[in-house]
Amino acid sequence: MLGYSTVSRILIVDDEESIRRSLAGILSDEGFETGSVGDGERALTAVREKVPDLVLLDIAMPGRDGLEILEELRATWPHLPVVMMSGHGTIETAVRATQLGAFDFIEKPLSVEKLLLTLRHGLERSRLERENRALRAESLRAHEILGESAPMGKLKEQIGMAAPTNGWVLITGENGTGKEMVAKQVHVQSRRADQPFVEVNCAAIPEELIESELFGYEKGAFTGAVSRKRGRFELADQGTIFLDEIADMSLRTQAKILRILQEHKFERVGGTETLEVDVRVIAATNKSLEKEIQEGRFREDLYYRLNVIPFHVPALRERREDIPVLVRAFVEEFCSDAGMPTKEVAARAMSLLQGYSWPGNVRELRNLMERLVLLTPGSKLRAADLPDELRAGARRGGRSGLSLEAARREFERGFLLDRLEENGWNISRTAESIGMARESLSRKLRAFGIKAPRD
Repeated sequence: MLGYSTVSRILIVDDEESIRRSLAGILSDEGFETGSVGDGERALTAVREKVPDLVLLDIAMPGRDGLEILEELRATWPHLPVVMMSGHGTIETAVRATQLGAFDFIEKPLSVEKLLLTLRHGLERSRLERENRALRAESLRAHEILGESAPMGKLKEQIGMAAPTNGWVLITGENGTGKEMVAKQVHVQSRRADQPFVEVNCAAIPEELIESELFGYEKGAFTGAVSRKRGRFELADQGTIFLDEIADMSLRTQAKILRILQEHKFERVGGTETLEVDVRVIAATNKSLEKEIQEGRFREDLYYRLNVIPFHVPALRERREDIPVLVRAFVEEFCSDAGMPTKEVAARAMSLLQGYSWPGNVRELRNLMERLVLLTPGSKLRAADLPDELRAGARRGGRSGLSLEAARREFERGFLLDRLEENGWNISRTAESIGMARESLSRKLRAFGIKAPRD
């Protein structure tokens, strides 16, 4: 259950009071809550005050007729089901009402049996649509791309613009940057979100098996093919197929992929039947396809087919300001999975995490945080808990390319964080231990943006 009311409220809109009263009585007897108004303007006012679960709307009314009101209802409340009524119904009127978004059209005099059946169907479809929207929102959250840095803001904006289209997408980026998450976001924000999302790791499938994996095979196509098998493209029909590490495909397989993109057709291995599919292709690679083309390992025509909408996922070292957000999200996730209270990350530890270059990108950070959560005792992850190579790498990486003044500030900031942690974040004790006035230390901390952790 998603928390919807078990009693549905229906707004009756008709200029004849006797009809309103009669319908309200029938619907109340059937367990519905009802409201009624005599014209279109009052109907709009009533919906603004409290949106009903369904509107039962007459067409022929004084002032603005039902079709005009329907148009306005659909524009402002697109998910509100509206059933039209008319005593002078024609096919043209019914078609027009349907084109404007009415759920159904019923003629007067109303058949009570047909009316109740239509209302229940309308309410059921509305309930399913609400559940689908809720599940889609849940899916969006589950595959949320974390980070608010400028590169990630630009990437999210690109996804929001490209996802509703059917354009093919090519995602580039280093290993571990989250190309799969980007592909899933494109899918869940697309019009194909309720259709399959099929993933294929081209690098993980042996060359001799990739064609049968992608296109399927017929019984007897080769030794061991004891029955027909549907391929990934067939399974993704009407949905999205994600071809990860596409540069690892052979030229022969690339040629077959190109044919599908051009003609939307293919044959299973060992078969003669031509199958048609409608799939959106999202491809990803950690290699430079331009270089692969120059060296004869990737088809230029396939590259231009795939590269309709290009996305680049930045390396983690290019968006260090996102590291605290990712760290806290991973710590919370792994603590929750392990059934333990959420651990705090000490400021010095966070500073070192931000200073490291992360050659394995987000995947490396995620794996480290899982290890630290599970293997570090206590309620806080401190700098001393980090691997030696990370602390050494953070010190080197944090200062490379810095001016003398910037390097001095970086050292001073790290020094103060270390002393604060040693003194339990007691400002007076820390100031005394380093021979500085308390007020001077407070000014330094504000200048460096250092705040005491919340305990």
